[in-house]
Amino acid sequence: MTIGTKGLEPIELDAMENERLAEELKKAKAELFNLRFQSATGQLESHGRLKAVKRDIARIYTILRERELGIRTAPAAKS
Repeated sequence: MTIGTKGLEPIELDAMENERLAEELKKAKAELFNLRFQSATGQLESHGRLKAVKRDIARIYTILRERELGIRTAPAAKS
C-alpha cells in the first residue's frame, strides 16, 4: 500500500513532462499550505492527508532531480 494521491504514483509522474510536473508541484504545495493552516486553527479532519501531500511533493522533486542527473529521461515530445 502506498501513501499519496491517486494519479501521482511514480509511473504516472514519469510519463509527465517537466512543465506538468511543475504544475502538480505548485498545486501540492498550495494544498500543503492549506492543510497546515487548517491544522493550526484546529479545523483539520484528516491528518493523514498531510503525510500524503508531503510524499507527493517528495516524489515530484525526486523525478525532477533524476531527470537533471540523467537517471530518468523526460517523455518524448509529441509532434
